[in-house]
Amino acid sequence: MARRHSPQTLAVLVALADRPQDWRYGYELGKDVGLRAGTLYPILMRLSDRGLLETTWEVDPPAGRPPRHLYRLSAAGASVATEAASARVARPIARPA
Repeated sequence: MARRHSPQTLAVLVALADRPQDWRYGYELGKDVGLRAGTLYPILMRLSDRGLLETTWEVDPPAGRPPRHLYRLSAAGASVATEAASARVARPIARPA
């Protein structure tokens, strides 16, 4: 049985799937999906631990700024993002009465 992803995790997967070949950094992703660091980074760590993200450190950051950790979907992550997006469309979120 496939694991259900939280709406926040789905938002991160969809944002990464929009530009699957691009390396993205956390601050940019957080702005795109409207998540704060305390929510975003645990999601990124879990996705990475499950092999759904590739991660690396930025090479040659601008002077005076430390390197940033960069993320993008792995092949497995792209597959999960596609499945999650289609499941999300097939099962709309019920609105409270």
